[in-house]
Amino acid sequence: MKKSSLLPVSQNRAMTRLEDRLAALAASGETITYGALARDLGWRMADLTTALEQLMEQDARTGRPQRAALLEGRLSNGLPAQGFFLKLSELGITPDDSVRYVQETRARLRG
Repeated sequence: MKKSSLLPVSQNRAMTRLEDRLAALAASGETITYGALARDLGWRMADLTTALEQLMEQDARTGRPQRAALLEGRLSNGLPAQGFFLKLSELGITPDDSVRYVQETRARLRG
């Protein structure tokens, strides 16, 4: 796992900010690029990807839809970046159809 440059207390607040931002995106039916989200939060990209991986682990443990599915890679045609799918695989989630998985996950998040 990557190390975050955030301190433990500020890391909890940072995760809450990330979760709140993703909840707002889901509620409005929107997605966002990784770069735009990092800028919105004032984070380095490395901190964002670390936090997203932690969130994906949490979502897998609790059976929640993967909130990181709301992100779009710059060159991914509206889908999350490849790292999202690699992390899914690490978590034992192997969708047959990546596009359909993301569409269905986003729909569940809007739900």
